[in-house]
Amino acid sequence: MFEYLIDGLATAVSFAVLPVLVFGVLGGVILGALPGLTATMGVAILLPFTFGMEPTSALVMLIGVYIGGIYGGSIAAILLKTPGTPASAASVLDGHTMAVRGQAARALSISAVASFIGGLLSTIVLIAIAPKLATFALRFNAPEYFALALFGLTIIASVSSNNIFKGLLAGTIGLLVSTVGLDPISSVPRFTFDIMDLYSGINVIPVLIGLFALSEALNQLEKLFSEKKVVAPKFDHKLLSKSDLKEMLPTAIKSGLMGTTIGSVPGAGADISAFVCYNEAKRSSKNPEEFGKGSVRGLAAAESGNNGVTGGSLVPLLTLGVPGDAVAAVLLGALIVQGLTPGPLLFAQNPEVVYGVFSSMLVANLVMLVIGLLGIRFFCRIIEVPKIIMIPIIVFLSIVGAYAINNSMFDVGIAIGFGLLGFILTKLDIPSSPILLAIILGPMAETNLRKSLLMYDGSWSFLYERPIALAFIVLAVFSVYSTLKMKKKQKQKQTYEHHD
Repeated sequence: MFEYLIDGLATAVSFAVLPVLVFGVLGGVILGALPGLTATMGVAILLPFTFGMEPTSALVMLIGVYIGGIYGGSIAAILLKTPGTPASAASVLDGHTMAVRGQAARALSISAVASFIGGLLSTIVLIAIAPKLATFALRFNAPEYFALALFGLTIIASVSSNNIFKGLLAGTIGLLVSTVGLDPISSVPRFTFDIMDLYSGINVIPVLIGLFALSEALNQLEKLFSEKKVVAPKFDHKLLSKSDLKEMLPTAIKSGLMGTTIGSVPGAGADISAFVCYNEAKRSSKNPEEFGKGSVRGLAAAESGNNGVTGGSLVPLLTLGVPGDAVAAVLLGALIVQGLTPGPLLFAQNPEVVYGVFSSMLVANLVMLVIGLLGIRFFCRIIEVPKIIMIPIIVFLSIVGAYAINNSMFDVGIAIGFGLLGFILTKLDIPSSPILLAIILGPMAETNLRKSLLMYDGSWSFLYERPIALAFIVLAVFSVYSTLKMKKKQKQKQTYEHHD
């Protein structure tokens, strides 16, 4: 094992492979930072270019795009309140708040370091215990997926700022949106109004672009006309301090390990992982009231959690031939194109390719950290651009991003519609994050609940007869209880401070 790993490291840093790796990571960062252009899309775009490449170089480049793309989404999320990818939606909550305070460089450096920690830990776990994690992931069936989705939905209460009722209202809107399309079991059309574009449901990317990017553009446009003189925001160039690193390290490590575990479960992607890790960090924090207001731990949890998925999602892919998420599914195609068969035999027949991939992931995370830290000064220039120039650029990129998913103007209309909805919700102080979270988790919860009921002939006994499902149900109940208790303490604290 160690011999193959060292050989893989030598290959990853060789003159033939390293430039390809750096190109992949840099390309991934750029694609991830553009709204609508996800890591999945980046890997899919570059896949045809790998057909004539040597297997290790081809996989190294695609994995570089994957790792860079997941991190890149946080750049736009922090600077422009516009998540480049669904995985970076949770980073808006604290990262953009820091940028508004003039701490954009600090937020970006925290994001880069946390992403590196999460990605590095996931790769180490991938190398050390891939087969064991894959065996655990195999135990997941419909009841376990439903319980996991239910646990994820309880996070809505946590990300609902100070008003849980408004958060639940937003979550309900998201769940209603997620029911549009064909019924997952019977294929009966629901809320489609005979519009063919709605038969496949409402794509999460246009919703993401509308709720965050276009609604923020409308908010900035309103401020532009209401302000007499637009002054470019001032910010300092201070990166994260030693105290920041000390504060975020335990959270980043825990979130990285959680992200790896979540990533190893087929179907649970980086977006779910980011919110789950953010919620856990808030629940276990001594100062949960700081979350959403520029918390170092909040940003670190979201970024380490979503990058932890990069290694975790390859566990079932390489050991079982089952892709952990959409990117892993594209990588599965890349392996097959190269004449490789994912599964247990891959380790025996092509160990040099497997450990070449492992080694390249270690190097790719380091390259991502270097690009992230060196690029901060350049990235920060984005928020110095006058609003009168920046707003049209955001709108243009948002429309292009929405259209590029399916080459559909209908998706552009969806993005614009949710942009207006997001703008109205902002005025009513209703958070947008629960809508996105419910749209992501709603179909997963519904489909697997109905499959579970079919498996158990209509009985709900699967909730307590299956240990993993029961564990997630207990976690869901505990999550709701701890959140309500935390909100109550915050309210009491505010009351005491008001009386004082």
